[in-house]
Amino acid sequence: MAAPAPKRACVILAAGQGTRMKSPTPKVLHRIGGRAMLDWVIDVGQALGCDPIVVVVGAGAPAVEAHVRARLGEAAVAVQDPPLGTGHAVLAAKGALAGFEGDVLVNYADGPLLGSVDIEPLFELRAGGADLAVLGFETPEPAAYGRLVQDARGGLIKIVEAKDASQAELAIRACNSGVLAAPAGLLFDWLSKVGCDNAKGEYYLTDVVGLANADGRVVQAAFAPEEAFKGVNSQAELAIAEAAFQQKRRAELMADGVTMIAPETVHLAFDTKIAGGVVIEPYVIFAPGVTVEAGAVIRSFSHLESCIVRADALIGPYARLRPGADIGEGAHIGNFVEVKKVKVGKGAKANHLTYLGDGSVGAGANIGAGTIFCNYDGFDKFDTHVGENAFIGSNTALVAPVTIGAGAFTASGSVITRDVPPDALSFGRAHQVDKPGAAARFREMKLAARKAK
Repeated sequence: MAAPAPKRACVILAAGQGTRMKSPTPKVLHRIGGRAMLDWVIDVGQALGCDPIVVVVGAGAPAVEAHVRARLGEAAVAVQDPPLGTGHAVLAAKGALAGFEGDVLVNYADGPLLGSVDIEPLFELRAGGADLAVLGFETPEPAAYGRLVQDARGGLIKIVEAKDASQAELAIRACNSGVLAAPAGLLFDWLSKVGCDNAKGEYYLTDVVGLANADGRVVQAAFAPEEAFKGVNSQAELAIAEAAFQQKRRAELMADGVTMIAPETVHLAFDTKIAGGVVIEPYVIFAPGVTVEAGAVIRSFSHLESCIVRADALIGPYARLRPGADIGEGAHIGNFVEVKKVKVGKGAKANHLTYLGDGSVGAGANIGAGTIFCNYDGFDKFDTHVGENAFIGSNTALVAPVTIGAGAFTASGSVITRDVPPDALSFGRAHQVDKPGAAARFREMKLAARKAK
């Protein structure tokens, strides 16, 4: 019988003020790939098997608290008040972890690019006998990062800040990320001993390295790629992190057989699902919730959100698929067509200048240019259903609730307010009246009036 997996918990530090973002949105709720940075970090904790996960928030951050409660529950929130440094922030989670006896991972809510594969080596060090495992990275330009000072056997002696480092220490390329793992009891014991005798009067998490070594404990470092540690503290850094996510995700999709003619112009969401064999032309945006099946083509300047595009369908250019759009196999949604909460059947076509909102379009149906599903009366939404192989003439207004039977036709320019039987031809036009010579008389009147001025 296999031994049970070791218990893991995660403390996520999300109490930073984020003043450099200069935004009313809390820093950790800014989005990468359509997903809040905090959610990316929670995902990593869950992927590592951490349970519980505790998020430390600052006082006066109701939006962050609400976000955590909605995702993880009330017990997942710990409040740091006042903010007195990273060590103090982790201590704020002690009550939420009362009785927990496994390993505690400390991570940061503004590091959305750090993945579970980057952090797992910390737990491997713990399994190998390290009492404290610290995650670092190497960079040719360490600048102001804290340096990881190691002994000849790879033990981590201390973390020294750049401003306090000697010339020899400044030459070290191994830098501290702030991410670490340790047994809950030891971690909180060390943190209770951390002082605040420094310029900022704060309690630093990095001080636990010295305390662990003073206790004769084994302290070791693991390393992850530098690009995984792109923290976000400003709008410019947010854009850099977004670009890094986009580049990685595009590369993954192309490796799986997706064709992108100009990949740098395609923007994806965290959950975008695109099958191999799909072609994506330049300047396409995928908001969250999109699935595209094999053989589909997404043409330029289209915007897709919370929808599904089935095999061999053609979308765009300049198409907008809104939440609930379900585009059937081989169907065509053309330029300046908007679809919202409509199931479009196999082989159906709406090639230009059309709004389809709430309802369905049957297989093989043709929706003419300028067609509108009039689905909203100012208070409620109503459905429009177009049957299989029906033909909707150009510039038709279908006033919901209404059903067009299979094989039926509507004449161009019609306003259809009642159900149309299958295979019927429906006219909903005003009667045309011709007045011979009226146009000429009108012009003469206007010209005479202009000359009289």
